[in-house]
Amino acid sequence: MNRKKKIYETLKKKDKRANAKLHKSNKPRYISKAEREKIAAQQQESDELNSENNEH
Repeated sequence: MNRKKKIYETLKKKDKRANAKLHKSNKPRYISKAEREKIAAQQQESDELNSENNEH
């Protein structure tokens, strides 16, 4: 591999990595099963409190 080609490829790789960091994916952050259960329990508690307040 000649010198120019090698230099060009390394610069191209560097640009590609920098470009990939700029464009983050729109995929939502992963939430574990335990975390989802905890959030659901908190949501259920708040719903119960709201329903009790609305009855009085």
